[in-house]
Order: sequence, then C-alpha cells, then structure tokens
Amino acid sequence: MRLNESIRSRTKEYGSSIIRAYVGLPRDREEISVLAKQLLRAGTSVAAHTREASRARTDSEFCSKLDVLLQEADESQLWIEFLIEDCKINDPELPKIHREAGELIAIFTTIVSKVRSNL
Repeated sequence: MRLNESIRSRTKEYGSSIIRAYVGLPRDREEISVLAKQLLRAGTSVAAHTREASRARTDSEFCSKLDVLLQEADESQLWIEFLIEDCKINDPELPKIHREAGELIAIFTTIVSKVRSNL
C-alpha cells in the first residue's frame, strides 16, 4: 500500500464531513442545491482517489491519481467559498472543511513532489 492507513482514514473522514455538511444545507434555493451537489461529488472523490492511488502499480500512475485528488480538493474549496461568500451560508463546519481541504492539498502536493523528483 502506497499511502498509510492514517492518511486513508483522514481523507475518508474528510469525505464524511462533506456528507454531513451536504445533509445540513438548506435546499430552498436552486443555487445552493447545485453547489451542494458539486461539493458532495468533489469532496467525497478525495477519499476515492486516495484509495485508487493506494493501489497504483507505478509511480507515474500514483502521481496521476493524486493529481486528480488535488484537483478535486481544490474544487471542493471553491464550492465552499461560493456557499459561504455568495450564498451566505453560515455553517460553522464549512470553514473547518475548507481548512482541512487546504491541509490535504499541502500534504498531497508534498507527496507528489517527492515521488516525481525520484522519477
């Protein structure tokens, strides 16, 4: 396994926090529903791509899977920003999820950089 259980668990918990936030969002406005679904898709895919990267057969495949993970985590941050700033959602969990996405981006960027430097 290329990624340890700690990081796999952390990304799964991140996905779970996205699901909990999604369930708690109001559905009375179309833009909130659309952004919520985008957040749900992008946020939960971070854990899925972590699992996929763990099964990568080569370093190139590993980095490719993590590149997609990084895109999804960054996209998750964007949807959260729209929900907070433009839709005026005042959920105290959203800034925490946004921060966690930033931390995951930093961790996985470092991992990809180290692996690529050895290619």
